Amino acid sequence: MSTVIDVRGLRHVYPGGTVALDGVDLAFGTGLYGLLGPNGAGKSTLMRIVCTLLVPTAGTVSVLGHDVVHERTAVRRALGYLPQEFGAWRLQRVEEVLQTLARLAGMGDASQRRARIEDVLKQVGLEAVADRKVKKLSGGMVRRLGVAQALLHEPRVLVVDEPTVGLDPQERLRFRQLMANLGQERTILLSTHIVADLGASCRDLALIDGGRIVFRGSPVELVAQAVGRVFQVEERGAGATEAGFEIVSRVRDGATTRIRAVARDHRLPSGAEPVADPTLEEAYLAFMAARGRAEVAVLEEAS
Repeated sequence: MSTVIDVRGLRHVYPGGTVALDGVDLAFGTGLYGLLGPNGAGKSTLMRIVCTLLVPTAGTVSVLGHDVVHERTAVRRALGYLPQEFGAWRLQRVEEVLQTLARLAGMGDASQRRARIEDVLKQVGLEAVADRKVKKLSGGMVRRLGVAQALLHEPRVLVVDEPTVGLDPQERLRFRQLMANLGQERTILLSTHIVADLGASCRDLALIDGGRIVFRGSPVELVAQAVGRVFQVEERGAGATEAGFEIVSRVRDGATTRIRAVARDHRLPSGAEPVADPTLEEAYLAFMAARGRAEVAVLEEAS
């Protein structure tokens, strides 16, 4: 598989001495790749460097063989970017936004521009709202409009930073399906701290913490590391966290409350039942717990 994004020895130190990236090595081919980690881990800094928006302190990054510092124009032609915040066009109609951005991208021919806009709106499922003002769109629609603008110039690479923050579950699912479809023909690098954003179509992920890559592999490999450390047990007395465990969820069934939790090692509490098939979210929590970096996270409560 040929390398599309190549990151070597990347280091970035902000004014004041904060080390955001510290010796990052990564390579990505075609497909959907996840960059996973807690807030402040260095994900956005890496994304900004890949997108030529930030010059690294040390190391190199290339996109399709073009250096992000010395060949910015070539990189930008090959790359589409959806930042964390996209919504500065509130008073414009959807089609007007794309018309403006298409012109800025150098699409001078009106008929070709119109055809391309129609095509990307169909790709992201917004063709029915082309005449709607951005301020009238749902949060999920705004994110899909962000993807549409990133696709206008038909890039080989798509960089997406924290795409589903603030979206409801249905919109998040729709966005994951869109990323899965787009990732079949291009490279997508998706940065998130929400593990479920990666979805089943993510072929490979890198987990970054404290500016360093602490795991690189498939979601299946990350889940395998959690087997034997995710368990269910009846809640009684002190909470699971007081005993050295991280709670994933509490489910109430009448007078009984069952806890689903992650152990920081393979020592489970008395009466615990190991979970045979941990989720990717639980695998991430288990990995971070083993590093002493997990926080209590109640994902679901049911009665």
